[in-house]
Amino acid sequence: MMEGEGVLSGIDWRGKYLSGVQLPLEDLSGANLSGADLEDADLRGANLEGADLSGAKLENANLSGANLSWADLRRADLRDANLSGANLTWASLERANLESVNLSNADLPDANLSEANLSDADLSGASLRDANLRGADLEGAKLGDANLSWAKLEDADLRGENLSEANLSGAYLIDANLSNANLSRANLIDAKLRGAELEGTDLKKANLSGAFLYKANLSGAKLSGASLYGADLRGAKLNGANLSGADLRKAYLEDADLKGANLEGANLSGANLDGADLEGVIWEEKEEEKKVEEAEAEELEWELF
Repeated sequence: MMEGEGVLSGIDWRGKYLSGVQLPLEDLSGANLSGADLEDADLRGANLEGADLSGAKLENANLSGANLSWADLRRADLRDANLSGANLTWASLERANLESVNLSNADLPDANLSEANLSDADLSGASLRDANLRGADLEGAKLGDANLSWAKLEDADLRGENLSEANLSGAYLIDANLSNANLSRANLIDAKLRGAELEGTDLKKANLSGAFLYKANLSGAKLSGASLYGADLRGAKLNGANLSGADLRKAYLEDADLKGANLEGANLSGANLDGADLEGVIWEEKEEEKKVEEAEAEELEWELF
């Protein structure tokens, strides 16, 4: 704690040089720290609720477990900072630099991260429910086991990202690029994926019940064992997709491209396939065909004998 400052709540330290300052567990709620240099600062467990940190330099700062709810962090530099377990509910982080930041298990519900740089950030186990991530850079970010339910991720570039078992229920992923991403066992119930790029994406055993996938590109996607109950797949590209064992009951597949798709063991009860292209679809082998093949093989075996 800085000597002679007394109570720090609401203090005005705009633009001050505070690099390396030690203020763990301090009450800095409502403080004005806009433009301040807090590089390498120790703010573990500090209360910064409603604080103004816009444009502040917080590179390598330790904010683990800190309360930053309702804080203004617009355009702040938080590169390599530690925010693990921090509370950032309703925080404003528009255009903030969060490259390589540690946000594991942090709480960010309703936070505004639009156009923020989150490249290589660790968001594993973080709660981003209802967060605004429009235009955010998530290249190389760790999102495994993150809660992204109802998050706004329109036009997001998530190519090749690992989102295995992530909660994306109700998430807005319209026109997002998720090609070759790992979404195995992910929760995508009621997710909005209109026009999304999901080519080659791993969606094995993912739950896409009620998802809106109108005109989405799922060419070559791995959907074996996935639940697509009641999903809207009208006009979707599913050519070459693996849908073996998938639950497609009551799915809307009108005008969908299913050329060469694997539908072995898929449940299509009540599904609407009007106008769908089913050329070369692999259906479950019928029992009668199996018996004929077995009989022919047995006959050939005897002939060779």
